[in-house]
Amino acid sequence: MQDRITTILKAVADPTRREIFHALVVATTALPITQISSQFDISRQGITKHLKTLEGAGLINIDTKGRERFCYANPNPLKEVNQWLKFYEQFWDGALDDLSNYLDNIS
Repeated sequence: MQDRITTILKAVADPTRREIFHALVVATTALPITQISSQFDISRQGITKHLKTLEGAGLINIDTKGRERFCYANPNPLKEVNQWLKFYEQFWDGALDDLSNYLDNIS
């Protein structure tokens, strides 16, 4: 699970990839690569590299229909990251509660 989370976090670490992913989520439908690349001041090859990274993390799927390739978002891998983060959220909530109780008792 840890390696999968690392892959997902690396994929969303880049602001351009986050923007591409966000555009696909908002679109709620598959978008052709040509349309995606027209939204950025990056070469189509650069966009394709970003898309492959997102696809490798499972955050998007790419389908070919005729001569065009279409991308659509798959936000499910973010659930894995969310579950991983929940452990730390519980840890910090508990630590902050303990600190609050300590401070209440010394005053």
